[in-house]
Amino acid sequence: MIGTAAKRVDTPEKATGRARFISDVIVPGMVHAKLWRSPVPHARIIAIDTSRARKAPGVIAVLTAKDLPVKDLYYGPAFKDQPLLADGVIRHAGEPVVAIVAETIALADAALPLVAVEWQELPVVDSLDAALAPGAPVLHERARPAVHFRDLTSLKPIAGTNICHQYSYARGDLDRGFAEADLVVEQTFTFPMVHHYSLEPHCAIARVDPTGITVWASTQHPFPVRKEVAEMFGLPLARVQVIVPYLGGAYGNKSYTKIEPLTIALASHVRRPVRLALTVEEGFKTVRRAAVRYRLKTGVRRDGTLVARDCEIYYQLGAYADVGPRVVQKSAYTAAGPYRIPNVRIQAYGVYTNTVVSVAFRGYGVPQLTWAYESQMDVIAERLGLDPLELRLKNVLARGEVFIEGDRPVDCDYAGGLRKAAAAIGWTEPTPPRRGRGLACTIKAPLAPSVSSAMVRLHADGSATLLTATVEIGQGARTTLSQIVAQELALPLDRVRIARPEIGMSPYDQATSASRSTTLMGLAVLRAARDVRDQLLAIGARQLGGDATAMTLHDGAIVAPAGRCRYAEALAAHFGTGGELIGRGTYRGERGHAPLGGEAPFWEVGMAAAEVEVDEDTGRVKLLRYVSIADVGKAINPRECEAQEEGAAMMGIGHTFFEQMVYEGGQLLNPSLIDYRVPVMGDLPDEYRSVLVENGDGPGPYGAKGIGESGLIPTAPAVANAIARAVGVRITDLPMTPERVWRAIQASSPRFA
Repeated sequence: MIGTAAKRVDTPEKATGRARFISDVIVPGMVHAKLWRSPVPHARIIAIDTSRARKAPGVIAVLTAKDLPVKDLYYGPAFKDQPLLADGVIRHAGEPVVAIVAETIALADAALPLVAVEWQELPVVDSLDAALAPGAPVLHERARPAVHFRDLTSLKPIAGTNICHQYSYARGDLDRGFAEADLVVEQTFTFPMVHHYSLEPHCAIARVDPTGITVWASTQHPFPVRKEVAEMFGLPLARVQVIVPYLGGAYGNKSYTKIEPLTIALASHVRRPVRLALTVEEGFKTVRRAAVRYRLKTGVRRDGTLVARDCEIYYQLGAYADVGPRVVQKSAYTAAGPYRIPNVRIQAYGVYTNTVVSVAFRGYGVPQLTWAYESQMDVIAERLGLDPLELRLKNVLARGEVFIEGDRPVDCDYAGGLRKAAAAIGWTEPTPPRRGRGLACTIKAPLAPSVSSAMVRLHADGSATLLTATVEIGQGARTTLSQIVAQELALPLDRVRIARPEIGMSPYDQATSASRSTTLMGLAVLRAARDVRDQLLAIGARQLGGDATAMTLHDGAIVAPAGRCRYAEALAAHFGTGGELIGRGTYRGERGHAPLGGEAPFWEVGMAAAEVEVDEDTGRVKLLRYVSIADVGKAINPRECEAQEEGAAMMGIGHTFFEQMVYEGGQLLNPSLIDYRVPVMGDLPDEYRSVLVENGDGPGPYGAKGIGESGLIPTAPAVANAIARAVGVRITDLPMTPERVWRAIQASSPRFA
C-alpha cells in the first residue's frame, strides 16, 4: 500500500460531479451578501448614506462597520489591525466598506450603486519607496498584537513608520568576512506582487442560533478560524463549529481568517443564514503574495569559498498585516540560502502600503529570496570563471551540518540532488547558440512548533474511519492519510473512509499548510492506527492464545501461530453485540532552542535545472526542458508526489515569465484573468521530469517528509541562470517578460554601449 500509486479516494466523487464544494452548499432560509468596495486607495470616511439601498427590492439589511454585532471589529493572525468593514479610514482600493444582505445575489448586487459614501482622499503610499520615504503617511499609528501564535509574541514594529515588523539575525564578523573576500558582489533583486488564483474564490456561509455559530468555509485553517471567531463574538470554542467542504484550490490564500467573521456578523444581524461569495475580481482585491526587494551582498574567495553574506530585505505587505510578519521572519530565516557561510547578517522588514493585503502563498516568502541568492550564485561563478554546479557543490551544506545554531541539522543530500539535476538536464553537453542551462537549489523551514491529532475508529465489521481536520485542497491528503491507516491495519484502501473536517467534531489540527500534512498529521494518523493495531493484537492474544508480540495483522485478520480471526469476529467476541475500537494519535512539535521558537521538524528542499532557448530579436524565452528534484524521504504515493512537483513548477513558471499585479496611483490595473496571465498548458516545457529522491530520512511515516512547495521555489532562478548562459544577460526583476529580456539584450549589445 505504501509506495504505490493508489487511486485517489476522492476521484469517484469529483469525476462524477457528486463532490460538494462550498458553492454546492445550500442552507435552508439562506440569503446573500454583497460588498460595496472603495474605489479609492486611501481616504477618511466622512459620511455613508445607505437609505436608498435599504429601500431597494429584496434588500434585508445594509450595514456599515458601526452596525456589526461583534465584540471586536478587528482581526488578524499577527496584529488585530484589519476591520471587518472599513472603520473610519479606507486603506486600499477594493476594501469593503458597506455590506448589503438581500434575498438573492442579483438583488444585493443591484442595490450596491445606491450606496453613497463621502470621503476625503489621503496621500497614497502604494510602493516600498513611497512607504519608506521620510515624512510618508503612517497607515497604522499603533498596532495591537493578536497573540495567537508563540512565534509572533515578539513582533517589532518601528513606531512612527510603516514598518510593522522587523527581523534580524547575525553570526560571525561581517566586516572581517568581507575584508577576507577576493570578490564582493552586490545586487538588488525584485519580485512582484502575485495573485494566487485558485479556481474557487473565497466563500462562506454562516448560521447563528441560540446554540452558537456554524460556518461553512473555504479555509485551510479551520481551527485558527474558530479561535478567532470565538474571540470576536465572545463565545466559548465549544459553541463555534466550522465545516469545510472540498476546496477548489488554495495556495495560502485561504489561510487564517478572511471573510468568515463578516459573514457571521451579517447572519447574526439578519437572523438568517447568510452566504458571502467573492468574485474572481474581488479575490484579486482581497489577497496576494508579498512583493519583495532584496539587496544581497556576498563576499567570496578566489577558489569559490563563500565567506560573508549581507541580506537586506523589504516585503511589501499591503494595507494590513495578516500573516505577513510571520512570512517576513520565517522566510528571512533562510535568506542566506543552504550554504556554509561563516559571516552572515540578515535584516528584514515588513512594510504597510495602500495595496491589497499580502498573505501566505505557496513557498511562504522563500521563492522571493531564492530568486535573489540563486541568481547571484551564478553571477559569482561567472566572475570567478567557475562552473555554477561546482560552486554550489563546494559551498552547499552536507547532511548533518548545522544550518542555524539551535535548529535541526540539514537532513538531506544536497550534493547528490544537484548532481542528479545536472545529469538529467545534460549539464556537460554542448549547447547550440542562444541555448543555455541553469541550476538552482533552496531550503525552506516548515511551520514549527505545531500540533496535530487524529482518531481512527475500527468498526464492528472490520472497516475503519479516519477522523482528521486536514483539509483536502487538491493535494491528495485524504488519499495519503488513508493509505497510512490501510497499511497499519492491513486493510484494502476501499475499507478505509476518511471523514470530512467538522471543527467542533474533528480532532485538532493546527494548519493545512507548510507542506506538513503527510509528514506531521501523518505521524498523528500513524500513531492512531497503531493504537488500534495494538488493541487488536491484545484482543487476539486473549482469543487465540499466545503472546501479542507473536501476532500480526494480515488482510483484515489477526494472525497467530495457533490460527487466525477476522476483525469482525474478534470484535464481536470481545464486545458481544456491538462495539468498536478507537485509536488516538498526536504529533506535537519540539520547541527546542531554535531562534524562531521551534525546531524545524524537517527541511523542505528543492533543486531544479532548466534549459531554455532565447530569441534575441523578440526576447521570447522558450523553456525546452525542466527537471525538478523532490527530496521526499519516502513517497507514500509516488504519483501524487510527482503531481505536486509538476503543479508547483507550473506555478513557478507563472511568476517567472508573466505573472504580476500592476499598480498605478494605488489602483490595481489588472484584477481579472483578462489582464492577469496565469500559466496554461502551452506554457509547459517540451520535456518535464520530476525525480523523487527517497532516502528514508524524513521524520514522518516510513521516513517521509513534505514536498508541497519545493517544486515552486527554484524555478525562476534556474530559468534566469539558463537565460544568462544562453545570451549573456542577467535579469534581476521578475517577471522575465519578452520585453524585459529584449531590453536587457539590447542594453548589452555593443551598438548600445
